[in-house]
Amino acid sequence: MLQELDDHMVACMKCGMCQAVCPVFAETMKEADVTRGKIALLENLAKEMVSDPEGVQEKLNKCLLCGSCGANCPSGVKIMDIFLRARCIVNSYMGLSPVKKAILRGMLTNPKLFNALLDMGSVFQGLFTTKVNDLLGSSCSKILSPIIGDRHFVGLASKSLHSRIKSLDTPAGKSGVKVAFFPGCLGDKMFTSVADACLKVFSHHGVGVYMPEGMACCGIPSLASGDRVSYDKLVKLNLDLFAKGKFDYLVTPCATCTATIKEIWPKMMGDYPFEMRKQIEELEKKTMDVNAFVVDVLGVTPAADAPKGNVKVTFHDSCHMKKSLGVTAQPRNLIRMNPKYDLVEMAECDRCCGSGGSFNLYHYDLSKQIGERKRQNIVDSGAQVVSTGCPACMLQMTDMLSQHGDRVAVKHCIEIYADSLG
Repeated sequence: MLQELDDHMVACMKCGMCQAVCPVFAETMKEADVTRGKIALLENLAKEMVSDPEGVQEKLNKCLLCGSCGANCPSGVKIMDIFLRARCIVNSYMGLSPVKKAILRGMLTNPKLFNALLDMGSVFQGLFTTKVNDLLGSSCSKILSPIIGDRHFVGLASKSLHSRIKSLDTPAGKSGVKVAFFPGCLGDKMFTSVADACLKVFSHHGVGVYMPEGMACCGIPSLASGDRVSYDKLVKLNLDLFAKGKFDYLVTPCATCTATIKEIWPKMMGDYPFEMRKQIEELEKKTMDVNAFVVDVLGVTPAADAPKGNVKVTFHDSCHMKKSLGVTAQPRNLIRMNPKYDLVEMAECDRCCGSGGSFNLYHYDLSKQIGERKRQNIVDSGAQVVSTGCPACMLQMTDMLSQHGDRVAVKHCIEIYADSLG
C-alpha cells in the first residue's frame, strides 16, 4: 500500500499552487494543512506512523477532501486518491476506535438496522431539540451541546423516504428513459423534499424509476475515515441491488454520492473480483447528477427571454459538483426554469462552504470559520434563497445562516425546478 502511494506522489513538484485554493490553509496559514505539506509528510509515512501515528492521522484528517487542490494542480497529481489511500493505510495500522467501528461496521453496513434506528430517532428527537428558525427548519440542542457544540441543524424527517416508499420499479413513459434513483442518506432521512422533487420531475417527464429496497450509503464516510472494510461492503451491497434492475441511467440528487459512484468506486476497485470491476465500470458510465440528467438528457432548458420573478436566489457550486463532475450550468438552467425566481450570482460562488463531511465533526471550529465566509457572500448577494446541488452543503449553509438569524431559505435546485411544474 505504501509503494502504491509513492507511485501516486512522484508527480508532485512542491510548486505550492495548492496554497492559493485550499480553504483550510486560507484560515490557518500552516504549511502542514496544505496539500504540499501533507505530501511531504506522506513521503515519510512509514517512519512517521511508527513514531507518531496519532499525529499523522490528525494531519490527514485536517482536509476537506474538496478537490480544490487537484482541480488546480498544474502537474495533474491525483491528490484525492493519495489522501484517501493514505487514510486507509494509517487506519489499517492503528485500527478503528470502538465508536467508529460501531457506527461504520455495525450500523452503516446494515441498512435495515441503520434505517430502524434513525426512524426511531425521528420520533423522539423533539425531546432533545428546540426549533430556532422556522424558515430554515433548523434546531439546536442544549442537552446535546457537549457532543455537537453550538450547531444549528436540520432534524430527521418525520417520515423517511424509505418508510413512505419501500421500492419502485416503474416503466419508462413518454421520455423512453428509465433511471435507477439513488436518493443518498440525506435525501432519504433528512431532506426528503429533495427526493420527492426528483420523483415529481421524473413523473412529469415520463421517466421510469427503479428504486430498490434496502439501498445502503455510497461509502464515502467509511472511506474518508480510512475504513476499507465497511466501504467495500457498502459498495457490494449497492452493486447487488443495482444488478437486479434494468435502467439507462443511475441518477442522484447528491453531488457527493454521484462523485463517489462515478469516480471513487472505479479508482478503488483494483483488488475487486472481475465481475465487480466490470459492473462498476458499466455503472460509472450511467451515473449522473440529477441536474445534468434533466438538462442534458431530458433537454430542459430555459428560453433566452425567460421571465424573472421577484424572489432573488443565489447559487453555491458545491465542490464535488463543480470540481469533480464539471456540472455548473445545468443547475442554474433549472433555477431559471422557475418564473418566480431571479438568479443572482454571489461572490466566490464555487468556494468551499466548509462542510467536508467528517471534517465538520472533527474540526467544527475551522469548518465554521470557512462557512462564515460562505454565509457572508450569501447575505451580501441580497438573495432570499440560496440553492445548491449537495445536501451536505445545505446542512452547512443552514447552520451558518441560522446561527446569525438570517432569513434566507436553503433549497436544492431540483426543488426549485419541481416547484415550477405545478
